[in-house]
Amino acid sequence: MPTVAVDKADLWERLGQEFTTEEFDVLCFEYGLELDEDTTEEVEEAKKKGLPAERPQLKIEVPANRYDLLCIEGIARNLRTFLDKAKAPTYKLVYPPGGENDLLTVTIDAETQKIRPLFACAILRNITFTPRSYASFIDLQDKLHQNICRRRQLVAIGTHDLDTLQGPFRYEARPPKDIKFAPLNKDTEYTAEELMTVYESDKQLSKYLHIVRDSPVYPIIYDAKDRVLSMPPIINSNHSKITLDTKNVFIDVTATDKTKLDIVVNIVATMFSEYCAEPFTIEPVKIISHTGETTFTPDISPRKTVAHTSYINNCTGLSLTTDEVVPLLKKMTLEASVATDDSTKDSINVIIPCTRPDIFHECDIMEDAAIAYGFNNLPHTFPATTTVGQPSAISKLSDIIRIEWALAGWVEVLPLTLCSLEENFDYLNHTDKKWTSTAVRIANPKTLEFQVVRTTLLPGLLKTVRENRSHALPVKIFETGDIVVQDRSLERQARNIRHAGAVWCNKTAGFEVIHGVLDRAMKMLEVPRIRSDDYDKDTGYYLKETEDPAYFPGRAATIYYRPPPTKQTRLSELKHKLEATLHTNARRDIELGTLGVLHPSVLEKFDIGYPCSAVEFSLEPFKKEMQKIWTNDV
Repeated sequence: MPTVAVDKADLWERLGQEFTTEEFDVLCFEYGLELDEDTTEEVEEAKKKGLPAERPQLKIEVPANRYDLLCIEGIARNLRTFLDKAKAPTYKLVYPPGGENDLLTVTIDAETQKIRPLFACAILRNITFTPRSYASFIDLQDKLHQNICRRRQLVAIGTHDLDTLQGPFRYEARPPKDIKFAPLNKDTEYTAEELMTVYESDKQLSKYLHIVRDSPVYPIIYDAKDRVLSMPPIINSNHSKITLDTKNVFIDVTATDKTKLDIVVNIVATMFSEYCAEPFTIEPVKIISHTGETTFTPDISPRKTVAHTSYINNCTGLSLTTDEVVPLLKKMTLEASVATDDSTKDSINVIIPCTRPDIFHECDIMEDAAIAYGFNNLPHTFPATTTVGQPSAISKLSDIIRIEWALAGWVEVLPLTLCSLEENFDYLNHTDKKWTSTAVRIANPKTLEFQVVRTTLLPGLLKTVRENRSHALPVKIFETGDIVVQDRSLERQARNIRHAGAVWCNKTAGFEVIHGVLDRAMKMLEVPRIRSDDYDKDTGYYLKETEDPAYFPGRAATIYYRPPPTKQTRLSELKHKLEATLHTNARRDIELGTLGVLHPSVLEKFDIGYPCSAVEFSLEPFKKEMQKIWTNDV
């Protein structure tokens, strides 16, 4: 959750009331916030020691989807409404004296479709900044960039002193060599290509260069005199930078996501419109797209929906009337009124302001009503129904294996489900397509360590052995966990498979030890050992030598399982005898897993200096054998 640092004295002034730390902590909790820290004591200690100190601050954690709470302006505004100290403000668009014809115009070039196709903007007229409100203005943009904007990948914000520019503006995309301007806080002009080099060592801006670096064209905004406003999402121009003396602010927002574009431009404009000469007013801008379509931004029109008192009461356990629910919603900045066309007086007309994009559904309105009523004030009641919990079949099956292996002296480990492509495939010598094609890969991994969802338990087990090299030998570890493979037949396109795996590491390979671990597991699952040519056996497991590059040649085997017949009837018995005679019953045998001595090259890649043996097999075929209790399953 984002943490917002606000000036303590400034917040008390805005709320019209001072609170103790404990009182404000309670208020935050009641509203759904969390007071993380009050720096008053630290500031006082610094002053006593004669050290420089800032004004006391309150650090408040806010919900990630409440973008209107990412600055002191939004926090104070919402808390004042919550405390019934003020009504929620009404935001409105104000046109210049000449009406629509005098609106600033921005024309979007077709080339922008190749890089950042969406554009929106707004103007704040006759604004008055103080040092603290100016800092808050900058900080809100940073918070939005890190939050909803996904580090400027989806949305980027630029703010400019409109008095230094001349309309109309143009939003274009040009080759980097054709773009040249002096960036923010620099007097020297650079081409866009040169800026990529200049900012490579910049701690703040270097993390955004990859967004446009490889594109043939870079987005750029010009005014009527071909002066650059901004090169989103990297840097603004020094020519149009805002200062404490700025009176008219032009806000530009570029994006690749339409929904987030609208949210961001609305939040920035509405939060700081209170500093305009006429508070809460915003001047719109005319946008002409590359197709000639005309739109006006920002769109701050509220959304209308209907909530029901019965639904709110059912969810909260309350017995409120509609007239009692309406003021609760108003405390949460929602405009509400009793629906006149509902004779039952159950419906509530709700108007959602543009500052509340977190409200999608009636359940969100119900949550706001519960917050306004007070979660601590909700009645405590027992559920009307009784349910009985039980472990899932696969979890119960896993517990059988876990308990037995633990009782045998093996140590359970819990490695991560995500790993790198190298660890999952190359380190195990599984470079063939039959292994790599089934993996579920992460589209935008944060690090090289987390590129793929594991398709085998071995990388996690071997990394655990590597990190415990100083442990006394032998190292005996196991895991029961899920692997994930692609499955195009499912809606989610992937399937979890529960596996059990174990690794033995000692001065000798210990193939017989790992074989014994498998035998013990099968004994607990009541699966008998059979030979591969025991065609008359109904069920059992057996081993066959295999060639797997992860294992030493001649020291690897595939585990096969023959599931029992589903129904025992006279006809099925005759069918089984016929299959046994013709040696065709082996066709239903399932390849369960593998075991063997790991190849020296595998151990070398995992930096393990002792021989190891491993076993890994699927538990899924045994799941249907589990007894179903407390269930309606047939």
